[in-house]
Amino acid sequence: MPRPPRADVAGGLYHALNRGNLRANIFHKDADFAAFEMVLHEALEIFKVELFCYQLMHNHYHLVLRPLIDGEMSRFMGWVGGTHTMRYHAHYHTSGLGHVYQQRYKSFPIQDDDHFFIVCRYVERNALRAGLVKRAENWRWGSLWRCLQSPEPNPQLLSAWPIPRLPRWVQRVTEPLDQHELAAVQLSAQRGRPFGEEGWVETIAIRLNLESTMRPRGRQKARID
Repeated sequence: MPRPPRADVAGGLYHALNRGNLRANIFHKDADFAAFEMVLHEALEIFKVELFCYQLMHNHYHLVLRPLIDGEMSRFMGWVGGTHTMRYHAHYHTSGLGHVYQQRYKSFPIQDDDHFFIVCRYVERNALRAGLVKRAENWRWGSLWRCLQSPEPNPQLLSAWPIPRLPRWVQRVTEPLDQHELAAVQLSAQRGRPFGEEGWVETIAIRLNLESTMRPRGRQKARID
């Protein structure tokens, strides 16, 4: 019987995401986005997790974070999902009418080098790629807009990056990822596959018991935004 994947490990970088059940919207108005940011803020006060990058879309969200204690990201994400679901149902009077999220969140480890920048660009340009804004930094519900404000608006969410931000960062986010980068990030999101150099990916996959994410599948899943 295969061993279950190990919990997230302290100090590792991860991309975590979840989406609405049947791809339904989980954020319907600005107040919904703001309420979720408050849930994130409360979770960051409770759990030993650093949040570096995020974007909230109408039917899903992306987070790039680092747990400071083994297993803390799982606890953080569980609290965020559970608290948001409870408050969503209370606000919209939908208790008992179905799930808010399609499933448990997905995540994948990220190597702390240029691969971290690729994932952050992918996350912070999500609204631009979806055609919701003309400039990536104009999307109000994400870390790119937030990091350009001085000081950071309340509730404060962002930690200092683990490696220095590249120069001309806004321009870099605005520029599309090349097809190889985009496909690689999407594959990691679909499979939970570590994202990094080949040797690092193999090492981390063994360490975290993620070898199954490296094997090809017979049927490809739908693309994740």
